[in-house]
Amino acid sequence: MPSANGKIVGLEGVAKSFGAVRALVGVDLAVGAGECLGLVGHNGAGKSTLMHVLAGTLVADEGKIVISGADRSASYNVSQAHQLGIRCVFQELSLCPNLTVAENARIFHPNLKGWGWRRRAGKIIIGKLDEIFAGHGIADDDVVGDLSIGKRQMVEIARAFTVTDEPLHLVILDEPTSSLDAVTAEQLLTFVRRLVAEGGSCILISHLLGEILDYSDRIVVMRDGEVVAERPAGEFDRDSLVAAMGDVTDEEKIEAHERVEKERGETPIVVRARPLTADGERELIVHKGEIIGLAGLAGHGQTRMLLQIYDAAGKRAADTDVMGPVSLVAGDRQTDGIFHLWSIGQNVSVRSLRGMVRGLLIDPAREKAQADEWKDRIKIRTPDMANNILSLSGGNQQKALFARALGSDAEIVLMDDPMRGVDVGTKLEVYDLIRQEAEAGRTFLWYTTEMDELNNCDHIYVFRNGRIVAELSRTELTEEKVLRSSFEEGVRA
Repeated sequence: MPSANGKIVGLEGVAKSFGAVRALVGVDLAVGAGECLGLVGHNGAGKSTLMHVLAGTLVADEGKIVISGADRSASYNVSQAHQLGIRCVFQELSLCPNLTVAENARIFHPNLKGWGWRRRAGKIIIGKLDEIFAGHGIADDDVVGDLSIGKRQMVEIARAFTVTDEPLHLVILDEPTSSLDAVTAEQLLTFVRRLVAEGGSCILISHLLGEILDYSDRIVVMRDGEVVAERPAGEFDRDSLVAAMGDVTDEEKIEAHERVEKERGETPIVVRARPLTADGERELIVHKGEIIGLAGLAGHGQTRMLLQIYDAAGKRAADTDVMGPVSLVAGDRQTDGIFHLWSIGQNVSVRSLRGMVRGLLIDPAREKAQADEWKDRIKIRTPDMANNILSLSGGNQQKALFARALGSDAEIVLMDDPMRGVDVGTKLEVYDLIRQEAEAGRTFLWYTTEMDELNNCDHIYVFRNGRIVAELSRTELTEEKVLRSSFEEGVRA
């Protein structure tokens, strides 16, 4: 229950180091009952580390954890956090992929046992999915590993809000909309505001500043492991929030990332593909040096199209022609992107090893040189590229995947919603790199769930039910056109 002064959580002087890296430096943070606290900062600012401490999955080196007015620091852990009504949805999903949706709910609620537990667990999790994400299309006997990353994120979120014998006072949402399309993201955030209105509390971490400004009551800004700003959400606007984070971005700089409109057909076609599920329908055509956007609601064939192109590279395929080597930047980095046991440098160089062979062995000097070049070029925040890839924050892991693709010989780069959990400053740096590479002749196919990112594209294809239902040039692009095409049969603009 909340303490007498209405404070659910109070963190006082929390510090945490990983070797020589100081992730948290004496952080104070409080969350009140019936409050949505927005927590922002660039990748590596310490947000996720602080939330791991609050969730009990990390032990702080110093500081106090006060829950509902009592100091819990001495024996605080995940089990105690649950008993005290604190839940967390981490940026890297924690579901067991080999289990069903109902079985994952059972892991979260060990009191669901005895005859009929599977039916009860399924009813609880599907009921919460129905409450948050109307029309979600998920069944309780679906195997989690067979679901798209967006649906896995929906299950993880819904599970955090389910209640059996333990209370629910505070839910931590770490980049909860990173794999959700605009419709499901709005469903979630609307539900969060209903929860808060009923007296529940939430910590919302997001690099989408509009979400933070629109749905938070109070905003805390972190930088380099410290809290650098804290005030009511109404006292921030986008510019002041970005300034507090320590970036020089402004609207003019963002608009500068939009590409100059040009006529299609000026350069050779390098990709021609027809969705495998839609004989006789529109095909996707990509010219050399173009940035092509794939839009529409999540799970409607965009990722399938990218994988279809990836599989066809270097082969003869009836529905797909690919003229040049291909690289893929995965959005689901933990499952499809990083090699967990390898160093950062090895993760960056693996796509380029063929060109690093000297005699019969890989030249370690060349491998290190490429890793160090991309560390500087894409600003991967690490003291040593020989560190394990998991030592990086989520956003910096994603930078490593970009470095792998852009440092390779790939002429065509496929990007599967790659900006999950990446901060505003990093996004703009990557947008610059993509534009520079496209101007030099490299081609990009970019599936994104963020409307603003489509402004970086020359041409956009909207997908619905595995088919291409609309084509838009960048000058024709509006959110209303994309959403209308996503729900109705599109017409060539």
